[in-house]
Amino acid sequence: MTNHDKEEFRVTGEQLVQKVKELIHEGNIRQITIKDKDQNTILSLPLTLSVIGSVAAPMIAAVGAVAALITECTISIERKDIK
Repeated sequence: MTNHDKEEFRVTGEQLVQKVKELIHEGNIRQITIKDKDQNTILSLPLTLSVIGSVAAPMIAAVGAVAALITECTISIERKDIK
């Protein structure tokens, strides 16, 4: 049985794309959810081990579009413990 840890990060729109890129490169993330300052879900990205390279590019583009529209948000992530 696997364990799933959840974390949240508060970032500005300017920091959003960079933080999501960092999280994707970590490789142990199951899901990234971006919420506005009122905690409404704006974008939810399910990630698997196959999300690399060119497959991640459209996701980053979507995150960039969101970042252009918001000033403050929360990134909620679900980590997958690999044992």
